[in-house]
Amino acid sequence: MTAHPQTLPDTESSNLARASAEELSRLLGQIPEAERARVQLDGNDLILPRQALALLRDLLVEMAQGNAVTIVPTHAEMTTQEAANILNVSRPHLVKLLEDGEIPFSKTGTHRRIRYQDLMAYRDKRDQESNAALDELVSLAQEHDMGY
Repeated sequence: MTAHPQTLPDTESSNLARASAEELSRLLGQIPEAERARVQLDGNDLILPRQALALLRDLLVEMAQGNAVTIVPTHAEMTTQEAANILNVSRPHLVKLLEDGEIPFSKTGTHRRIRYQDLMAYRDKRDQESNAALDELVSLAQEHDMGY
């Protein structure tokens, strides 16, 4: 399942999303043991699992910041171009990462496919390494009294 909004949220939608995210976050925090919730939509009652509520909260936070959102199942496979777009790198660079064994992939005929969860694991590892390097630079700058 992939949801593709047509446009970025307008100011009114962003404000509504912000207020809703705050309220939903507050409710989830107040009732941590709740496994489901009853939601009313146009007079109809829906029962939603807690995981869906947490996902809805995260979606509302993104909308509140004016971001468009795409939902991708963690087991989904994507093309090299889609994966490159997510990592904000060129497709040839992504292919090099694949061929170097940095990110697992499979081949369908001549086409490489990357699982979303493998791509996110690589991105998280890359981000952690970048943060560690930045922390080291800050530490060195402070040791040498560079004013940072």
